[in-house]
Amino acid sequence: MLTAAQSNLADEQEVLKDYDAIRRSIEYLTGQWRDQPNLDDLSSHIGLSSHHLQRLFTRWTGGLSPKGFLQAVTLDHAKALLDQSASVMDTAFEVGLSGPSRLHDLFVTHEAITPGIYKAKGEGLVIDYGFHASPFGNALIMTTGQGLAGLAFADPGEEVSAFSDMSSRWPRATYRQNASTTRPFAKRIFNPSAWQEEQPLRITLIGTDFEIRVWDTLLKVPFGDMTSYSNIAQQVGSPKAARAVGTAVGKNPISFVVPCHRVMGKGGSICGYHWGLTRKRAILGWERGHLAGGAS
Repeated sequence: MLTAAQSNLADEQEVLKDYDAIRRSIEYLTGQWRDQPNLDDLSSHIGLSSHHLQRLFTRWTGGLSPKGFLQAVTLDHAKALLDQSASVMDTAFEVGLSGPSRLHDLFVTHEAITPGIYKAKGEGLVIDYGFHASPFGNALIMTTGQGLAGLAFADPGEEVSAFSDMSSRWPRATYRQNASTTRPFAKRIFNPSAWQEEQPLRITLIGTDFEIRVWDTLLKVPFGDMTSYSNIAQQVGSPKAARAVGTAVGKNPISFVVPCHRVMGKGGSICGYHWGLTRKRAILGWERGHLAGGAS
């Protein structure tokens, strides 16, 4: 009989295996979208049967098929989305997806670390961290006593560099590898059924005043919607600071929860994601699938 630790490890390895197939599928679909490849083309490229791949992709997205993803997530589609000031929901209707969703977003409550701690590069902070399987590959979760402080992603073999990237933001903090502390956060963050408005996820924002204002604005972008750097600049009261906003978005330490993946570039282009454009497309497709599925 497997121990609890062995069972968790087996489950996480299966999740990562699934994401690898999804990642390669998204790379293929977004690279070949002009040719509109069908399911047989995709399954041949991935090396899985059409039936298995269709079932895996649809389960992973919460209801969106590879065909639906191809229709909904292409560069031209994103451009049209912003040019026409349409929402992803409107686009979902256009490509034949289901009607209004009862899906709640990932409700959070947050506080900012005092400027003194930020300026001291995290000195005095104790940060627990752990790597956990997620729908988008290995997720590095970082927490403080106040809640979630960091969320990053790493492909196989990139765990050390991901931790180095995140820990360099607060180099004087004390880091403790403690998966038992971070695992409950991972399980809740990536499980839409655990997103409850009456029990919000606690997060801690650690940055400059301007960065925190930008990240706070990102938290207000609804699930399934998109925005632009210029729109965020307007909302933070600095309409000419789109470039500075872009820098702050790129420094977002809590990926996915603080949804920097919902920001598009000039003209609606899918660009500028710290953890890779394939992963950004994967997150957008996953969100779109759960919107279409009407999960609550």
